[in-house]
Amino acid sequence: MDKIASFTVNHLTLLPGIYVSRKDKVGTETITTFDLRMTRPNYEPVMNTAEVHTLEHLGATFLRNHRDWKEKVIYFGPMGCRTGFYLILAGDYESRDVVDLMREMYGFMKDFDGEVPGACARDCGNYLDMNLPMARYVAKRYYDEVLCNITKERLEYPE
Repeated sequence: MDKIASFTVNHLTLLPGIYVSRKDKVGTETITTFDLRMTRPNYEPVMNTAEVHTLEHLGATFLRNHRDWKEKVIYFGPMGCRTGFYLILAGDYESRDVVDLMREMYGFMKDFDGEVPGACARDCGNYLDMNLPMARYVAKRYYDEVLCNITKERLEYPE
């Protein structure tokens, strides 16, 4: 079998950033998958499931309510390795095209206070596995250390 695209990225040199993971055609339309890498793979600890789950609820709610982007959002969810998230948008985009959106979303998540959207037994299959303080911490770290002064090396996959 062929190696899938995400397994061809050199995870030994990959830094936290925003990367175009792939572009696919669905009929005549392009969809773009972004790799929102929050931690350095195989170098620093991964995020725990509780904060990942909380960020998923916050990020998905934010994106699906965004005035300009909600109609383009196909999916937002965690990577199995727990080092970041995938964002899939309808359209042909580059990493730099979503930097402002990611600053806005991670700003929302780092400052969120209140009940996590969908964090109840009726709305979620694992609503008790949430950690808002840690979700805010990792969102703030990504916002401050990556998004505020993002460089080219954090917008294009390493060779």
